[in-house]
Amino acid sequence: MPPQHLLVDISAHGFGHLAQTAPVLNALRLRMPDLQLTICSGLSQEQLSLRIHAPFTYLPGASDFGLCMQNAMDVDVPESIKRYQVFHAHWDHALAEYAQKITRIKADLILANISYLALAAAQRAQVPALAMCSLNWFDIVTPYASTSSTFTEIQRQMLAAYNSAAVFLRLTPGMPMPHIQHLTAIGPIATQGKKNRDLLHTKLGIASSQQLILVAMGGLPMPLPKTWPELPGYHWIVPREASLQREDMACLESIDMPFSDVLASCDCVLTKSAYGVFVEATLCDTPVIYVERPDWPEEVCLVDWLKQNHRSRRISREQFEQGTFGSTIHALLQAPRMMPILPTGIDQAVQQLQIQFSQLRK
Repeated sequence: MPPQHLLVDISAHGFGHLAQTAPVLNALRLRMPDLQLTICSGLSQEQLSLRIHAPFTYLPGASDFGLCMQNAMDVDVPESIKRYQVFHAHWDHALAEYAQKITRIKADLILANISYLALAAAQRAQVPALAMCSLNWFDIVTPYASTSSTFTEIQRQMLAAYNSAAVFLRLTPGMPMPHIQHLTAIGPIATQGKKNRDLLHTKLGIASSQQLILVAMGGLPMPLPKTWPELPGYHWIVPREASLQREDMACLESIDMPFSDVLASCDCVLTKSAYGVFVEATLCDTPVIYVERPDWPEEVCLVDWLKQNHRSRRISREQFEQGTFGSTIHALLQAPRMMPILPTGIDQAVQQLQIQFSQLRK
């Protein structure tokens, strides 16, 4: 009997969708060592391989875009609406093309995080499919599209595609998703990094007494303001696109350590409200400072969960841009620890996938 074949579609809207999906695929492959795995994504094969340890066939190409972003935090609403209108004007062609791809590679099961085109194409190709994410594009895009009179048919197609999934695994923390059928809530999913502060200090070539603060705004560009604070006793680890070169800063990409291990080895992380960093930081007990995003539809559920489970502090966009958050960092590092959580969603997602595969054998 040939090995079962899973096609996984991973959104390239930042790195969070990969961070949610990779732990599940790694665990699934341990239970199904003969599984044939194909990954379709707008992320590069190199980026995928940093987190997905199982061998896979790579199909480059993004089947969703989420929202058009001006940077890691600001949505370009007019451009997003325009792009959805163009995309759905060619919906039938895109749907047929993706369905042909599913048939051509002989996929037995589809897992989408969270391309609705992939789900609709799976239905067209008569292949079972699951969705898995803390959000969906219907619930993310709808608040921004409320002023568009031409968006009704687009919303209908989006929702029909999501509701074609056999199961939608909604991660914790996650949006309520009242319009999504076949919804199954599961626990948190994230990679638990290994804490090794001594190794990280050595790689950075700085004294072990220096406090380390990671700046992780997601997989989208976010140059840091020139007003970024210089705090005695603190060393910043920032992404390459931060565009600041200072003696108290190190480039994240130049550190030969997995991101999750860097996060676990730092004293604090500064981020936006985002599933991946919130949950990974909670798992490894790295305190979180987050910049508020009041227009982001997912923010409420993420922040409520973070407050209940981990040491965190909010700063405003103005504080972020003016660099006036040094006292917030000091206060956060003195806050008492909270009870640890476990990434229980990994096993739950794996079980759901195994159930779907077992039904295929009947």
